[in-house]
Amino acid sequence: MGATDMEEPIFTDSELDYQVRNALKAAVQGDCDSYNQLVGVIHHRERLSSEEVAALVTCLKAVTASVSCVHIVHHRSLLAAICGMSLWNYGTDVMDALVELLVSLASSRGEYVELCLETLVANFMPPSGPSSTYYSVDFWKQPRGIAKKTQVLERVHSTLKDISHLVPLLPKKLEEVLRVKMPNIYTKEPIMVMYVESMLRLENSPMGELVGSSVLYSLVDRLIELDVDIAWDEILQDDFQKGIFDMELEDLEGHAEDHIEEDSDKVSRDLIIQRFFSGNLVAQKLDSLMVLTFEHFNSCHERGRLDKVFATFLESFKKTIMTAYKSKFTQFVMFYACSLDPEICGTRFTDELLKIFMTNSNPEWRMSAVAYLASYLARARFVPVTVAAFTIESVVNWCFLYCQNHNGDINPRVHKVFYAACQAIMYVLCFRLRQMLAVPRLKSQLVLMRIEDIFGSPFKPLQVCLPSIVEEFLRLVKASNVISLPQSFLDHGLLESEHSRAFGGSERFDMFFPFDPCLLRKCDSYIRDNYVYWSTVRKAYEEDEDEVTSDEEDADTISGRGNRRMSDGSEMSDDEENFDDDAFDCSLDKMSITPRDSSAKFGGRMQRFVQMPSKIRPSTSPESL
Repeated sequence: MGATDMEEPIFTDSELDYQVRNALKAAVQGDCDSYNQLVGVIHHRERLSSEEVAALVTCLKAVTASVSCVHIVHHRSLLAAICGMSLWNYGTDVMDALVELLVSLASSRGEYVELCLETLVANFMPPSGPSSTYYSVDFWKQPRGIAKKTQVLERVHSTLKDISHLVPLLPKKLEEVLRVKMPNIYTKEPIMVMYVESMLRLENSPMGELVGSSVLYSLVDRLIELDVDIAWDEILQDDFQKGIFDMELEDLEGHAEDHIEEDSDKVSRDLIIQRFFSGNLVAQKLDSLMVLTFEHFNSCHERGRLDKVFATFLESFKKTIMTAYKSKFTQFVMFYACSLDPEICGTRFTDELLKIFMTNSNPEWRMSAVAYLASYLARARFVPVTVAAFTIESVVNWCFLYCQNHNGDINPRVHKVFYAACQAIMYVLCFRLRQMLAVPRLKSQLVLMRIEDIFGSPFKPLQVCLPSIVEEFLRLVKASNVISLPQSFLDHGLLESEHSRAFGGSERFDMFFPFDPCLLRKCDSYIRDNYVYWSTVRKAYEEDEDEVTSDEEDADTISGRGNRRMSDGSEMSDDEENFDDDAFDCSLDKMSITPRDSSAKFGGRMQRFVQMPSKIRPSTSPESL
């Protein structure tokens, strides 16, 4: 039976079965000659001739027929040879014989189950090796590579299914094997992608009912590991930061010459993404894995099980993503899932973030939650403006009660959760105020909020929160006339950032906007249609201001309060153009970005879905300072 004796077929199949059985029994007694020949045939790794392939298939089938004679201690070398075989190295005849043997081994004794699972899971990926063609990206795009991948993975997954029917404890053991075999972040991209594809295929199979949660937890853990391995200085280099802020924040002084047209914004954004992405292997891996996750969400959504999968991701988000202060992109898996089902997933995400902010005992978690909440409400185009308004009202009410129940003066460290909430309110209003004013009921609701009491409190949040957000918020307050703040607040010189740094702490929560931006190229193509870009929002505000300035008398007539704000040229300087809030309602159809609303149920009530365009702004992290 040795590899050197392959030219002469000495035994028939039945005779070989008998010889293999005797060889296994003899090995237990210490006579290992025939046993060693058997191991040599199975362990043979060189390129096999057709006769050697036939002998290998015959030996594998003979061992399958004699599996009851296999002993985990006395036949350790044989088990090692079997489990060391890779389906990727053989044709379909050997593949079929090997998976048949694995099923027989796993079902014969419980002690073999883990070995068989490890062998099958190891075949989620082709074998490693510096000269292996399987690591070439081009190989998997060729018909030969696609065919090989299909041949192997179809057998692997069907075998796992067969074993699961025979071994009740398989899911518990499989969870651990999947976790241990998960490739590390240094694995080449095609191999890592292949492994995750198989993991998600398992999650989407009947076995997903038992192993799905652990699969998704492992996936999120790996996404976060890749995410935090991307240094912030790779994203926010000086030239990158300047380009992104030119697009996103532009010039807060509002000079027209600094405005960038939407088409050129898209080109600039694509160039920035390309520049960041080019050569960044970690970012490319993360991008590919997140796209796999997005596609998995799509499949689950089509099958009506997205809410269940989302529940697992939400738990993982709370334990892993939300507490990873260096996370830059992984959180967009939540954003995309919510975009597929705003009514269930979106509502659940919003409610959970609000709950963490309101009730959690960890101040950093609360600050993180309210930062996520604000960024999500501001950036998610699919979130109805009514939902944004009601959610922000809850945050406003919490802040008002905080002011009522606490004494003291400005203190960024002691009141950091309060300042984080105040900044969240301003941030969302910067993006959503125009939409809220376009709905009379929401405008009335906004007027009744205790925003003035919060920002006029002794805690002085306008002097603590991030100056760029405060400045934009005050500009909109002066323009809309809906929120009444004393003139001293509207005209005060913004402090630099010593207070902001103090309340933000070492993690700089004052500069944490988790859904700004997504610089992963493939992910961006999934996100951008549902993403609100700041420069387009800002452009809409400025166009409204120009329109009201040119037609001020008509706006005053409609509002019935022509003298509520200064209206003659001698009383209002060129850079203090203001418009009447009621003018929003009548000029809605003339807006450059007209909200499109269609009635849909959200959280059990009829709400308005408003969609707006988008643009990119970067989040800032401690590493970028």
